Amino acid sequence: MQRGFNPRNDIRLESTCFQTVESSSKGSLARRQLAKRESRIHQRIARQRMNHRYNLAHKLVKTGKKVFFLELLNIKGLTKRNKPNKAADGTYLPNGQSAKSGLNKSRVNAAFGEFLTTLDYIASKAGAVVIKQKPAYSSMILSYRNEVIFTDCSIRKYYDPVEKVLVDRDVNAAINLKRLGLGVFPSIKRRSGKLVVSGDMDNSTTKQIVSILRDGTDTRSLLSLWPMA
Repeated sequence: MQRGFNPRNDIRLESTCFQTVESSSKGSLARRQLAKRESRIHQRIARQRMNHRYNLAHKLVKTGKKVFFLELLNIKGLTKRNKPNKAADGTYLPNGQSAKSGLNKSRVNAAFGEFLTTLDYIASKAGAVVIKQKPAYSSMILSYRNEVIFTDCSIRKYYDPVEKVLVDRDVNAAINLKRLGLGVFPSIKRRSGKLVVSGDMDNSTTKQIVSILRDGTDTRSLLSLWPMA
């Protein structure tokens, strides 16, 4: 079942679907009327999603930026089902698919692919360019020191006692995407199971990134506009 941005539409849709199944016989007039109600709610949800995508795209373009570096997402891979976990005796063991199904629904609901298409369209009309980048290791490397900090997805924030700044993982990854696009992201190799980062950063770049992280209210507010629920 689709999920919209207005929770009241979700309640109406669930109520209508329940009435369709429980309260009317197949082919009856009441069932056809309920089907029309359900289709109108689906249409309203689709329009809300489209409106949200366009509003967010316009808000980004109105910042005046001429180049947008975006993460090249593998949507099909992200929403792929988990492999079955089969025991030696032929029985199937829990493989986490129940939790993965909920995550997949959230990812599909967010409609990242449609948003990227919308942003590309709006940006091109404003004379801006959207460039997609492969995000390998961009969320793991500290953007102003080229160190591997975010080694696990559960690490969402990192406090740097040296610079006295609280680094948000998503904002840090966004900065690294820009560095990838500008060609200043370090080269990373895996040796003996460990990541080896090679590449230097000049002091001015470090200061600029730290300043952005300290005053990252606008960036975090834009990230929060796209829900994953």
